[in-house]
Amino acid sequence: MTPATHHSTLFLAMRRLRAPLITLITIFAISVLGLTLAPGIGGEKMSFFHAFYFISYTATTIGFGEIPIEFSNEQRLWATICIYLAVVGWAYTIGSLFSLLQDHTFQNAVATEHFARQVRRIHEPFYLVCGYGETGRLVCKALDRLGERAVVVERNPDKAGEQELHGYVTDMPCLAADASLPETLRFAGLTSRHCRGVLALTDDDNTNLAVAISARLLAPKLPVLCRAGSTEIAANMASFGTRYIINPYAKFAEYLALALHAPNTYHLLTWLTGLPGTAVERHRDPPRGKWVLCGYGGFGKVIVEAFDREAVPVTIIDREAPDGHGHRVVKGDGTGASTLERANINQAVGIVATTGNDFDNLSIAVTARELNPNLFVILRMNAYANHALFDAFESDVTVVPSEIIGHECLAVLTTPLLEPFLAEIATKDDAWSAELVEQLTDRFGWTVPAVWSVRLNLRRAPALYRHLMRNSGSVRLGDLLRNPHDRAAALEAAVLYLRRDDDDHIIRPSPDEIIRPGDRLLLVGLPAARRDFALTVTNGHTLDYVLTGADRPGGWVWEWLAERRRRAAGAG
Repeated sequence: MTPATHHSTLFLAMRRLRAPLITLITIFAISVLGLTLAPGIGGEKMSFFHAFYFISYTATTIGFGEIPIEFSNEQRLWATICIYLAVVGWAYTIGSLFSLLQDHTFQNAVATEHFARQVRRIHEPFYLVCGYGETGRLVCKALDRLGERAVVVERNPDKAGEQELHGYVTDMPCLAADASLPETLRFAGLTSRHCRGVLALTDDDNTNLAVAISARLLAPKLPVLCRAGSTEIAANMASFGTRYIINPYAKFAEYLALALHAPNTYHLLTWLTGLPGTAVERHRDPPRGKWVLCGYGGFGKVIVEAFDREAVPVTIIDREAPDGHGHRVVKGDGTGASTLERANINQAVGIVATTGNDFDNLSIAVTARELNPNLFVILRMNAYANHALFDAFESDVTVVPSEIIGHECLAVLTTPLLEPFLAEIATKDDAWSAELVEQLTDRFGWTVPAVWSVRLNLRRAPALYRHLMRNSGSVRLGDLLRNPHDRAAALEAAVLYLRRDDDDHIIRPSPDEIIRPGDRLLLVGLPAARRDFALTVTNGHTLDYVLTGADRPGGWVWEWLAERRRRAAGAG
């Protein structure tokens, strides 16, 4: 659907109503002219003003009874003709108006203009979300929970209409249009100075590619996150400079490989990148040994590649009996016990059901568990509407593409430092990660914490920045992690990562680390701690209290009075 241009609503209405309006004007003109020509009583004719006055209240069916003078029979005859002409003209015009209001193109034009007006009224940072399917809804809910604004573009009108039913705290403009069209993205605020990023989350790879290209050319400085279902599309996106490309199945394969050789690092990653407020349960780690994989499609292939990287043997079950690239292949349907037995399911330590049918995957898992109760089961869930069935089965891992993409999007957009931090911990050994996981979860629990990053500059931390410029080397990291309401208590937050422009990057910096202007910090903690930390670095009085314990007056009037008292005491 192509969005209407900004001024097209009026032009479209005038074009559609041109004929009935001309007809109505012509009827009025002929009626007035005829009334001025008709002879009245005594041969006196009606003036143009009186004729227009009479036709105006008669043709509009008001039926007002005042007339300048009593009509002659000729005038009454012409007035009768005018009445019927006006009825025909108004019926034609009103019918055309109703037809226009029901016209899909006109409704699209009105909706587009209303949407563009809503976007122009946003004077705070927002994200442009293209696609309101399962992934888009998940991301929008998380952004709303974090207090971030979003603008949504969804091709399917039914899905776009659902957006109003979800009860978001902030107003979230939504347009039913094709996000692959550059003009649609312009209406959605792509070139707005308040747009902070673009998320291409549709289920059509070509549409996501078009969004990536449009964003690269129209707003090259904006970060763009694109969903990709194939390596070819991902490579094409990368060729246009798209930095963040998320293939949910490839990402899960990466997580699975990580969980096989560094399970604690995997648990740390899932805890930090989960949806805020949700609980992460520490499940058993995927075991090493023989695995069985059912379904050798796109997802199955990347899982097999992950097993190969970890030197884990795998047997493939598929109806088409494809080339297993050196792996044992069993032709058949994994939903049947005989096929699983031929794949030696009794000797396997785990099974992955990766078909494109949710009910087949559940059937495979149920049958496999009956044959081998100790199996580690990984299930692919294609439609989120079936989550109740998957929850009831209680698999070890359920692969939900929308959740994987949502976690990645939120981690990249809302916490820029999280990505380099995760890359750093991937190089650490699993014992190091185990210690960090234990420390953090003992303090904050297994509920996904608030994870945020802040740059200590004039815009993000004005009070602290000014203090550091005046008093270089005077603030330790531990000084900032005090509760601004009671500095004797520690802030319920921890600094995971300190990054400097001179490439001095410190993981888990010491409380004695000296803070410098321009430092970037990655913090984790309770949501209230995030608000308290923001108050400390932005408010000069709060910062003074946290650093020195001095509780100075808060307003300029009280500061002036306090200064007068100090001067008076000094003079005394």
